[in-house]
Amino acid sequence: MDRETLVILPALPAKAGDNGSFVLTRKFLDGVMEYVRDWPGPVTVAMERVTKADSNLDHIQVMPEDVPFELRWIDWRNGVGAARELLANARVALVSLVDKHTRISQLAATLGRPVVYISEYSVTTRRQIIRAETRNPILRWRRERWTLALERRYEQAVRLAAGVQCNGTPTYHAYRALNPSTLLYFDTRVRASQLASIDTLEARTRELLEGGPLRLAFSGRLIAMKGVDHLPRVAAELKRLNVPFSMDICGGGVLERRLRKDIRRLGLESEVRLRGVLDFQRELMPFVARHVDLFVCCHRQGDPACTYLETMSCGTPIVGYDNEAFHGLVSASGVGWLTPMDKPEQLAARIAELNRSRQELADAATASLAFASRHTFEKTMRMRVDHMIACAEASEGVASGAASAAEVRASC
Repeated sequence: MDRETLVILPALPAKAGDNGSFVLTRKFLDGVMEYVRDWPGPVTVAMERVTKADSNLDHIQVMPEDVPFELRWIDWRNGVGAARELLANARVALVSLVDKHTRISQLAATLGRPVVYISEYSVTTRRQIIRAETRNPILRWRRERWTLALERRYEQAVRLAAGVQCNGTPTYHAYRALNPSTLLYFDTRVRASQLASIDTLEARTRELLEGGPLRLAFSGRLIAMKGVDHLPRVAAELKRLNVPFSMDICGGGVLERRLRKDIRRLGLESEVRLRGVLDFQRELMPFVARHVDLFVCCHRQGDPACTYLETMSCGTPIVGYDNEAFHGLVSASGVGWLTPMDKPEQLAARIAELNRSRQELADAATASLAFASRHTFEKTMRMRVDHMIACAEASEGVASGAASAAEVRASC
């Protein structure tokens, strides 16, 4: 393997597909392809093999010979030593900060190779996910204790790393004091060419100000941590408040059947539609840009979902629960509306206020698009690659300085 190689160790595992293929997500593949485009050397991706695909909605089968990077399996049953060969020959290793990777920075330090971690979920968010998905109180308590202990391992790993890239403000604020090379970014798949056009935004704004029913939407996985079970309660409260609206729920997941039952039980069939999984580029993005006035986000934890930036790329503002990821994004962008966590009726009340202040919605749409245009996929990935190169150069400078000092000592 070339010593200029970028090695990527992601959090997501992969299922083995047909004829030697890897089952990856389209989003992950797009990200790796952008690294290939910007990184000044080869790229190697090492995936953990699992027997069942995860709950993501964009799986594709990829043949290793069909992509311009090395795609291989890595077996973590042998511990962190499974990555020794990869690290020894890497200029930089880009590693997701998850439990199986916490000792990577220590191993890399012994090999004199730099590691840059990718961090997404703060300890607060991980605990919120446990509470949202674990009903058994004893199991919940055990998982929370394990999560607190894991956070101490995360902090030690971050201290030893050459750098850390934080998706969203929660882990950025948590780790920037631990590592001097900490980068903040906002995850998105939207390129500059895919941003909503000014003409599209102006047409939607005219329709909004004409006073028809407010067009609401949600998109994403239909699972508990995304808070989708609260959407019918929001809609029911809007109906009680006599707010004219429609709500489109786009996506798929384990809560789809429950949503259908709740929509029927609450008499929301005329207002709420389940649209299923829409193709991101061909269907979802154009639909949100042309037909959605306000995105309703009941995320019950601080997952720094790409949903936020991608929605703003459509010129569509967001109202949602005050989780730490959305709170940080609102602070950074100056646009969006926060409501108390797990209070769907208060979220509906805020939507009712915005319905009476439609110019505020129109102004927020313009501001959302402006912020997203400063954080497109290309700009974000270029910034992250530049950060990795800077970390590599800093590490090489330290190694060079240490070698020079050793030569001086040897000559004395």
